[in-house]
Amino acid sequence: MLVATLLLTFAYGELMLGLQRPLPMSEPLVYRLKPGSSLRQVAKELSAQGVLDYPTAMIWWAKARWEHKANKIKAGEYAITSTMNAEQLLNLFIVGKGLQHSVVLVEGWNFRRMMQVIQAHPKLKHTLADAQPQTVMTALGWPGEHPEGRFFPDTYQFESQTQDVDILQRAYDKMQQELKAAWIIKADNIPLKNKEEALILASIIEKETGAAEERPQIAGVFSRRLQKGMKLQTDPTVIYGLGESFDGNLRKADLQRDTPYNTYTRRGLPPTPIAMPGRAALRAAVNPAAGDSLYFVARGEGRHYFSATLREHECAVITYQLKDKAPKLFQRRCRNHRHCPVCQG
Repeated sequence: MLVATLLLTFAYGELMLGLQRPLPMSEPLVYRLKPGSSLRQVAKELSAQGVLDYPTAMIWWAKARWEHKANKIKAGEYAITSTMNAEQLLNLFIVGKGLQHSVVLVEGWNFRRMMQVIQAHPKLKHTLADAQPQTVMTALGWPGEHPEGRFFPDTYQFESQTQDVDILQRAYDKMQQELKAAWIIKADNIPLKNKEEALILASIIEKETGAAEERPQIAGVFSRRLQKGMKLQTDPTVIYGLGESFDGNLRKADLQRDTPYNTYTRRGLPPTPIAMPGRAALRAAVNPAAGDSLYFVARGEGRHYFSATLREHECAVITYQLKDKAPKLFQRRCRNHRHCPVCQG
């Protein structure tokens, strides 16, 4: 009897000691703990996959149940390595520190592009029947609201099988926070009535330049044009208004074709944002740079030339946009104005 007791005690000790030994794994494993799984089911699955030997798996489950830990495990996707032991594995499941995945929403994307990326992400749980604007906004609790520009561009971390709506809600809430923070620090006498107009202008600024240092200057141009009642005449709004019919080549006819977003044919801001603006664009919209420039033109390498007069702007367009395409026009018109900074080099 004594011998049997000693043997049982020894066996129990060995089993308990097994919980402290490194897991018998040759390679790391990604294990998905499904919602509603019991620890007994998990123990059997881990045993079948060679993560725990059968005796250790059963003592692991029994000990967790005795200590009232078995019902505390959390669903998720977990990285299991041979450096862990069974005790650490249980704690991992209880803490719920699962693998993190990410989806990146990029500054300047429109709603359609954003939804394509979210719908294609393999680790998200897709719950939306489609990606139509009103389907999405209704799911978020904002039926009737236009979705463009409402989602903040950022990197969003999440666990496997997080619902797509959860990511969209986080991005929506983040944009509301960033817009509110920008509006609080707005400059005096800006030509914007409310946060909605700030969001619209920020989206245009975002599409006009990728150079952070130019955003306040571009905001300054648009703000002065709005104050003077001038048309904004910005290509990105025209392109947005053309929608999927835009083939990548903006023509003169497109600039003359009237849509609610054509700022060559209509004064003021377009009716909605045209893209997702980032923090820098939001803050530039409400804190435009001082100055007298009313025009700008791309001069290469993502930079722009800013002009205060139409004559200077026309010279800049010829120099930076038409020199190679229309050399005779360049020779006839350029370098002829004594007071033009462009002509004087």
